[in-house]
Amino acid sequence: MFGNLKPQAPDKILALMGEFRADPRQGKIDLGVGVYKDPTGLTPVMRAVKEAERRIWEAETTKSYTALTGEPAYLDALSAMVLGGVRDSARTAMLSTVGGTGAIRQAFEMARMGNPDVTVHVSDPTWPNHVSMLKFMGLPFVEYRYFDATTRGVDFEGMKADLARAKKGDLVLLHGCCHNPTGANLTLEQWAEVVAILERTGAVPLVDLAYQGFGDGLDEDAAGTRLVVSSLPDALVAASCSKNFGIYRERAGLLMVQVADPAQRDLAQGALAFLGRQTYSFPPDHGARIVQTILEDGALAADWRAELEQVRLGMLSLRQQLAAELRNLTGSDRFDFIERHRGMFSRLGATPEQVQKIKDDNAIYLVGDSRLNIAGLNRDSVPVLARAIVEAGV
Repeated sequence: MFGNLKPQAPDKILALMGEFRADPRQGKIDLGVGVYKDPTGLTPVMRAVKEAERRIWEAETTKSYTALTGEPAYLDALSAMVLGGVRDSARTAMLSTVGGTGAIRQAFEMARMGNPDVTVHVSDPTWPNHVSMLKFMGLPFVEYRYFDATTRGVDFEGMKADLARAKKGDLVLLHGCCHNPTGANLTLEQWAEVVAILERTGAVPLVDLAYQGFGDGLDEDAAGTRLVVSSLPDALVAASCSKNFGIYRERAGLLMVQVADPAQRDLAQGALAFLGRQTYSFPPDHGARIVQTILEDGALAADWRAELEQVRLGMLSLRQQLAAELRNLTGSDRFDFIERHRGMFSRLGATPEQVQKIKDDNAIYLVGDSRLNIAGLNRDSVPVLARAIVEAGV
C-alpha cells in the first residue's frame, strides 16, 4: 500500500523556517514565518487569554465533547464580533472549525456540495495554502488579477474585469483585510464595486478573515466583510482567532454560511454538521472557550482590545519607520507603499535573486516571492533590513 506514496513538495515557508534555524550567524532575522512577534522576538500569550485560561481551569468540571458544530455561546460571540449588526441569525448556519484553515477547507467542501460544478476564483497572488487545498481536492480554480507589481497596490481594474467573468454559482475567494501575501487592501468603495459585480454575476463570495484587528481596527477591518454579507443573499465567511487572540496552537476558527432564504438555513446547518462529523467529528474546544470567555466579559474584552490595539499600532509604527529609512537611503518615495499596506505582510516586489542576496549577505530571511513579515522586525532591525534591500538592488 504505502510503497505507492509519492514524495510531497515541501511547504516553502516551513522549509525556510528550518533553514533559518540551521543558520549559525548571529543577528539573523526571520521575516518569513507568518506569526506575530513582539520586539523581543516572542509570540506572547495575551493578558486576557491568560486570565481566561485561569478562569476556565478553575471552573471546568468535564472534558466531555462539546456540541457537534461547536459551543453555541462561542459561535454567537465570535459571529457577533465579526459581523456586528449585519448578522442575520435566521439565515446563518455556523460551524466551529479547526482554525481558520479548517474553516476555509470546510467552505470549499460546502461549495462543492452546493454546486458540484463550482469553479473557485482566487486572487493572484493568494495565500499558498488556498491553492494547495484546491489542488488536493480536485476543485477547478482560476486566478483573478489583484496585485500591481509596479505600484505594489491593488490592480483594481484588472480585478474587476476578471471577476466579471465569474459564473452563477461560482465561488469568489476574497481576503477580508490585511491581504496575504501582499498587504495591499481594497478600500470600502472598491468593496462596494466588487459587491455589485457579484450581484450581477450570481457568484458567491467566500471571505477569508484571518487578520481582523491587525489592519485599521476590529470594526474597520470587518467593514468589507459586513458590506458583502449585508448586500448579498448567499455568502460564506471564514474567521480565524489565531492572530487577533494569539492562540495559534489552539486552532480556533469559525465558518459562517449565509443563505438567501431562512427556510434553507436548517439544510445548511445540517450540511455543516455532516462535514464536521466526517472530518474531525467534534471540534476542539479549549481555544474556542478562551475566545468565548473573553468576549462575554466586559473587562476581559476591553483588556484584550487594548492589547490588540498595541499590537496593531506597533506594526504600523514599524511600517512607517521602514518606509522612512528607505526614503532616506534612496532619496525617493518608491517604498512608501510599505507604509500604506496593512497587516503583518508586505510584498516588496524583489526578484528571487534579490531575496537570495538579502539572505546570503545579511542573514535576513524573506519568503521567495519577497513577502516580508513586518512583525518580525523591531526598531533596531529596521535599519538593517532597509540597507539590505537597497544593497540588493530592489
